[in-house]
Amino acid sequence: MNKYQLQSETKSSGTAFLFWFLFGAHYAYLGKWGVQCVYWLTLGGLGVWAFIDLFRISGMVKTINIDIQYQIDELDKKEKEETHRRNMETAAASRS
Repeated sequence: MNKYQLQSETKSSGTAFLFWFLFGAHYAYLGKWGVQCVYWLTLGGLGVWAFIDLFRISGMVKTINIDIQYQIDELDKKEKEETHRRNMETAAASRS
């Protein structure tokens, strides 16, 4: 997976709230389909779970985005190391 694809997977709190309000599908938006099915089957915990999620959505989105950013940072680190290695090989070859 490349970093541009990962950047396109970042989530928005506004969109998550919209999915929560319109469809009760905020877990699906966040990629948690198992939890989403249980949410729908219990009708949002008979409203209790739905109310609690109103306050949890921002944190859930932030957690997902932190994980995505960590993966992007790891890809950047590998990319920089590879570039540095190639530059060192080129410098060594030019000295010979």
